[in-house]
Amino acid sequence: MQAIEPALPTIAVVDDEESVRAAVANLLSSLGLAVAAFGSAEEFLASPVTTTAACLITDIQMPGMSGLDLQRCLAASGNRIPVILMTGFPKEHARQQASADGAVGYLAKPFESRQLIELIDGVLGTP
Repeated sequence: MQAIEPALPTIAVVDDEESVRAAVANLLSSLGLAVAAFGSAEEFLASPVTTTAACLITDIQMPGMSGLDLQRCLAASGNRIPVILMTGFPKEHARQQASADGAVGYLAKPFESRQLIELIDGVLGTP
């Protein structure tokens, strides 16, 4: 009898910048995680991944809905997915807002891979 492997946790990545989205997705895939990548908050919200993802990594500044707005929208709907926000334009008030809204991380681009990995490990409960 073959053992059934548990499903890999899916990490959702939302960033309008394709190169950043691909880099983050490739990093997470190299760690053996399943990744679902989206070019906008609206695209993510229209997907079934909103209810299955173990974590959401999203850019703050995007056309349409921002990452902070996405975080608030999910929380308002009762979705308590852990959120890691990243931005190329770090501002202290945005960091404070993200934290107040329950974000588990706030990264200024460019960031070190290990910073993101440590946050993901914390969310997934891996050493």
